[in-house]
Amino acid sequence: MKQLLGLSIALAFAPLAQAADVEAGRAKVATVCAACHGANGVSVSDAIPNLAAQRAGYLEAQLKALKEGTRKNQIMNAIAAQLGADDISNVAAYFASQPGAATGIKSALLPNVAKTQVNFPEAYKDSFVKYYTINFPATKQVRYYYANKAAVAAAKSGQPLPDGSVLIAEVYAAKLGADGKPAMGGDSYYVADKLLFYTAMARDAGWGKDIPEILRNSDWNYAVFTTDKQHRPGVNQAECLACHKPLDKVSYTFTLKQLAEAN
Repeated sequence: MKQLLGLSIALAFAPLAQAADVEAGRAKVATVCAACHGANGVSVSDAIPNLAAQRAGYLEAQLKALKEGTRKNQIMNAIAAQLGADDISNVAAYFASQPGAATGIKSALLPNVAKTQVNFPEAYKDSFVKYYTINFPATKQVRYYYANKAAVAAAKSGQPLPDGSVLIAEVYAAKLGADGKPAMGGDSYYVADKLLFYTAMARDAGWGKDIPEILRNSDWNYAVFTTDKQHRPGVNQAECLACHKPLDKVSYTFTLKQLAEAN
């Protein structure tokens, strides 16, 4: 009984945990989460979950797991790693305070993040260097990477990729054999079949100025193009920015090493 009484007294005089700040959470959401999950927790696409009206404790636990890396998600690991403990509590409380989304409703894209400055580099086949090929077994794709001369020259000299750098990848479905597996060419890469789309990244002065710091990749912007070289509808470059964010030491690229070794 004495032990229980002592515990009760200790609890009574223990400092209360600081309540989450919903307004601070709203501000953080506006600059970090809104590009994908919407300003009110109503996401921008079917591939991204709504967070409105989700329980705060659940959201806080998931953000902590993403920050620590015990829950794996390449994009969210990069975002959550930049959030402090108060940020996590405040964001969770804010989303929990929002009404649930009606069926089929989607958020408008956050304009200064969703919009990209990257245009299709029409003459890349003639003036760019083809520097890398890679198989993607999970999607049965093969991709060919090209870079303009400014990017190649900087990579070869060990310098950060400068303004004016452009990298583009052709994404092909692999040709499938009778067993449904990708056919392998003599060069150990999948045999390309149908062109599916293009991905590109480019940078120029000021291109990152309107992007929140937690997502900003210096002045890099990203784009996905259809086979007729038009911007693919519904693409939100926030997902690209988050994925490349941890790569600041290698000019925000996954292929800097291969670029430096280009012939």
